[in-house]
Amino acid sequence: MLLFWKKPEVSLLSGNNVLSPPRARASSSLTVTMSSDGDEQTPAAPSPETELTVTIGATVPTGFEHTAAEEVKEKIGADARVSRDRGRIYFPVSTEKLFQVHRLRSVDNLFVVVKEYDQYHFKESKEETLTELQELASKLPWTNALEVWKLNRTLKKKKGHRKGGNATKAKPDSEVSDATEQEESAQERPAAEDAPDPEDTPDPEPAAADKLLKFRVTCNRAGDKHSFSSNEAARDFGGAVQEFFQWKADMTKFDIEVLLNIHGEEMVVGIALTEESLHRRNISHFGPTTLRSTLCYGMLRLCKLQASDVILDPMCGTGAIPLEGAIEFNSSFYIAGDNNDMAVNRTFNNICHIQKRRAEKGSSPGLPVDTVRWDLCRLPVRTGSVDVIVTDMPFGKRMGSRKKNWDLYPSCLREMARVCRPGSGKAVLLTQDKKCFSKAISRMGGLWKKLHTVWVNVGGLHAGVYLLKRTAGVFGQTPEDVHESPGRVYKQTDEKEDD
Repeated sequence: MLLFWKKPEVSLLSGNNVLSPPRARASSSLTVTMSSDGDEQTPAAPSPETELTVTIGATVPTGFEHTAAEEVKEKIGADARVSRDRGRIYFPVSTEKLFQVHRLRSVDNLFVVVKEYDQYHFKESKEETLTELQELASKLPWTNALEVWKLNRTLKKKKGHRKGGNATKAKPDSEVSDATEQEESAQERPAAEDAPDPEDTPDPEPAAADKLLKFRVTCNRAGDKHSFSSNEAARDFGGAVQEFFQWKADMTKFDIEVLLNIHGEEMVVGIALTEESLHRRNISHFGPTTLRSTLCYGMLRLCKLQASDVILDPMCGTGAIPLEGAIEFNSSFYIAGDNNDMAVNRTFNNICHIQKRRAEKGSSPGLPVDTVRWDLCRLPVRTGSVDVIVTDMPFGKRMGSRKKNWDLYPSCLREMARVCRPGSGKAVLLTQDKKCFSKAISRMGGLWKKLHTVWVNVGGLHAGVYLLKRTAGVFGQTPEDVHESPGRVYKQTDEKEDD
């Protein structure tokens, strides 16, 4: 998105009020703001010391919206509303609790809402719609949102400009302005040291210098009944925002990111509060399929962990799940294992990284987690000694293959049933190979009972998080399907896939 910038007629750099709309646009000496209903009001802009209550929007792993809402209620005391657009929640918060919002474990990105429209009636004509968006920029109640953005800057620990964009990018079926696309691959960003420490209150940063602010507009659009594209909406709305505030457009080294989220008839205008996704908090050594920490948190919450529980991740990869558990649910003990030497080394290095960071902060560096290299189908663990198993199973895409999963899944589910405590043990398993998983469960002789399934989006793949309960059945004394040869299984698989 390339926007034309012209020299402002009125200086916006006097004093500390670098964010206020131009006074030349008001018909009186008072700054004009807009109420939530769109009516004009004329109170002075609140000072930074004034406590404000604003609406915060958060992007969360799809499928775990209600889990995120529960965490908001527990830690902030606010009632969160789940958006019709999957993967987003909204909740009110006062500015004195803004730092607590950044400590939430279930949210990826945060933004302060400028204005919400539950049913925005877009014009049928593209030209009329884009003209309406341009006119909207000068009518929005920006004041409180900009004050919160200013306060948020003082809470940030990391200084400097963003690389890429805010991770509030649209779902795979949405269009996003080309100027706002960013690389999401975690493997290409091994600099977790730059991520904010989730355990500490952010240190204050000196107030922003009086300078001409740079901005960009990111449009996330979903729906097939719009006459305009994301690029067009971002371009025209951004041009109007630039003209109104006299900011300078910059697609990469921007100070403010204005968000225009459109889902069907729902439209939300907001200002980003995070520079990069909060899920990049624990991992310094990435693997080919590293899970988001926010998704790991959702999976762990499904288990309803109890103090002194023994938690097992038999396919730990980079250790994202046990690390998130050891930090957030530290009254349990975690065992992380894998059959791959590189995976075990990555997990060990990630644990050491967190321990070093905690020691530097003056916290106790100890974490209730240990790593082991093992054969998944022959775990060196006593029968019935594990309370909960949480793991990310191979999808058969980047790791393993669909064909191998037909042997792997039954074998690992039986071994999990052996080590898991009968009658009370649980397992939370993530997989995209739903057909293979369902077949494997049906061959377990009643050792596992499926309680709940959460459908999630993992890197554009539709996957399931399955909550299983270990029944009271005694391992080795239940009917087990051991008669099908691997060749027969593969033949059946090929026939089904051809259909």
